[in-house]
Amino acid sequence: MPLVHTIAVINQKGGVGKTTTVANLGAAIAARGCSVCLIDLDPQAHLTLHFNIEPGPKTVSVYDILSGRAGFGDACVKVDEHLTVVPAVIDLAAAEVELAGTVGREQILRDSMAAQPQSFQLGLIDCPPSLGLLTLNALAAADEVFIPLQPHFLALQGLGKLLETVSLVQRRINPGLRVSGVVLCLYETGTRLAAEVVADLSGFFEANRGGKCAWADAHIFRSVIRRNVKLAECPSHGMTIFQYDASSNGAADYNALADEFAEIYPQLVPQEPPKKSRPPTAPKAPAASPAPGGYNPASPMSVVAVAPKLPPAPPPARPGAQDARNCAMPMAIVPPPRAKAAMRTVQPSAAMAPTIVPPPAEVARS
Repeated sequence: MPLVHTIAVINQKGGVGKTTTVANLGAAIAARGCSVCLIDLDPQAHLTLHFNIEPGPKTVSVYDILSGRAGFGDACVKVDEHLTVVPAVIDLAAAEVELAGTVGREQILRDSMAAQPQSFQLGLIDCPPSLGLLTLNALAAADEVFIPLQPHFLALQGLGKLLETVSLVQRRINPGLRVSGVVLCLYETGTRLAAEVVADLSGFFEANRGGKCAWADAHIFRSVIRRNVKLAECPSHGMTIFQYDASSNGAADYNALADEFAEIYPQLVPQEPPKKSRPPTAPKAPAASPAPGGYNPASPMSVVAVAPKLPPAPPPARPGAQDARNCAMPMAIVPPPRAKAAMRTVQPSAAMAPTIVPPPAEVARS
């Protein structure tokens, strides 16, 4: 077995958070002082792109390890003080066909990791969404299995086939392999479906507790990964969620998952985070001595009173300008003098009676 503790993150269903969990959980554990190596076994190379590593023909990748052209240490790319990535390329998709006639092809990754001592303590393997040769290599090299699971009904249907594959590898290739945890990803707290799926899954694991199957000691992590758009945005920037938006729900969820991981594996994660991972405190500006009678800007208690500037007094009103001033005032409607005279009440009189002129036909008759 490899000299490091290796965990395969696996689910044959795509889009459930395997790559996101490997990248951000690995980064959170590394920030706590544990040396972590992330291995990309997916030909899509999403984990590689997540850390801004361009998969190209000149990149030494896990494909070179499986084909025997490079050792495991040759493909390691250091991305942080305690974090290393083994990249993948698209050529990895042809590895299953190229290794069809190779004896012991399911154990190539394990043998390569055990061939030389490694400088890291924990290995996380991002598996492809299938149960082919690449996944078998991950299961053969791993000590444990983490299953990212979206709490949906169809996800439970695929879990049975996955557990059968793990059980088969345990019996024939890796007797020490076991399923240790299920990580609930894309969790929606406001739905009844999520709670029902979690209840069914908990009942299934409790029914097999203490048995001889590979998942007899499996548990569901208390820390769930909520659906968060920041987790989908950060890979396009080549950053982890902690670099992209440390205040987001995604960063809080993976930090909580890393804390729970540290409780389960105290031999891997130090109790206190390393001092270098803490951001330095910004130095404070020294207080300058104030000039006699002057203002000291470095003193927080300095208060300067500034007299407000009053508007200039209006010029005296000119005779006859009252109407113009009233028109300039808002909501003041004052009619001009002529209109005032026209609006006076006129008393009706007999002289003002209307004159009725008969039409021409009436004039002719008369």
